[in-house]
Amino acid sequence: MEVEEVEAPSTSVGEGEQQDAQLQLAHALFRLREATGSDLADAKAGVLSTIEAGAMAPLYEALCTECGWMVEDAKLAGMKAANEKELAALEARIEDAKENLGESEVREGLLAKSLFFVKIGDKAKALEAFEVTEKQTVAVGLKMDVQFHVLRLGMFHSDVPLMKQSIAKIKELLASPGGADWERKNRLKVYEAVFLMSNRDFSGAAKLFLESLSTFTSYELCSYSTFIFYTVITSIVALDRVTLKAKVVDAPEVLTVIDAIPNLTPMLNGLHECDYTRFFAAFSQVIDQVKSDRHLSVHHRYFMRELRIKAYAQFLESYKSVTLQNMALAFGVSSDFLDAELSNFIAGGRLNCKIDKVEGVLATTRPDVKNALYMDTVKKGDLLLNRVQKLAASSIIDASTHENHGHQKDSPLDK
Repeated sequence: MEVEEVEAPSTSVGEGEQQDAQLQLAHALFRLREATGSDLADAKAGVLSTIEAGAMAPLYEALCTECGWMVEDAKLAGMKAANEKELAALEARIEDAKENLGESEVREGLLAKSLFFVKIGDKAKALEAFEVTEKQTVAVGLKMDVQFHVLRLGMFHSDVPLMKQSIAKIKELLASPGGADWERKNRLKVYEAVFLMSNRDFSGAAKLFLESLSTFTSYELCSYSTFIFYTVITSIVALDRVTLKAKVVDAPEVLTVIDAIPNLTPMLNGLHECDYTRFFAAFSQVIDQVKSDRHLSVHHRYFMRELRIKAYAQFLESYKSVTLQNMALAFGVSSDFLDAELSNFIAGGRLNCKIDKVEGVLATTRPDVKNALYMDTVKKGDLLLNRVQKLAASSIIDASTHENHGHQKDSPLDK
């Protein structure tokens, strides 16, 4: 007798506060690739232990090729044998479901097979299996759960096109009849925010992180403290001072856990309260935390640059002129260091000020917005007038040509 497929609550992507095992492994692999010296040996031992425990033969082979390790034939053969045995059991389960059970049990068997390929690190076969599973799935919510699995697969392999494709499919399913699911919609916001953050769209990521503060349930993706860390890091770069105060500094959800995250409170409050010595001391420590995160590491230079510019610009807003020595004292750095820093940012057009090297003074040169708008309007007006004049001249020439052509045609008749 066939059992009708019933849409279950969205629990297939992690219960409680346990991060997805593959994403934990992805962080371990990141640490392995970044490790040096004695840390490298420890990271390698930890990763190999996880791979062997899970019999991840395809991942083991790929990692040996990437890192230049010698393949241990006996170990690889053992893992492959375990894979074949588990796959045979899954195939038997699916066949039994087709013959004796219903569509729901068949779908569950196909999903288990897909997750098996995910676990052992065979991306191509996992994608093929997920495609078969989705075709066997009727309920919209369960289709979304399949795409969440695919999305996490893309995150594990840092496959940007795959992640983008999965996010688009989930949005399409959410907009389809029967797809209005607030729990999955809120979960998608966090996934998309992490995706945007990892692709350096801090503004878009901050918006989605902030919208998810009171509805966060994506523990399979990251812990709540990590989620708050990402929220603060993206927001402090993307938001202006007033908005940062309202949405982050005073947010109850942030305040409940931020003190448990090292250096984050002094950096955030130091910047907002204009305590730049406190800010800089904490900022240097937070950079190390950013470097150790696999989503943020590649953007650590961007983060360093943008936050330093924000701090310098905020300090200079209060002054028409200030000595380099006083500004260096406020930031707890040397005058020479600050001179080199500001010179680079001024030359790049990121700070509106000038340095008087003789007097050792910084003079702010705030842009005249009204005058710039006036000049822009005049420039666009001139371009418009030029185009109108060219169009008018072209029309006159065309009319004259047409008239002369008419006279030439009439002249034989006139004769």
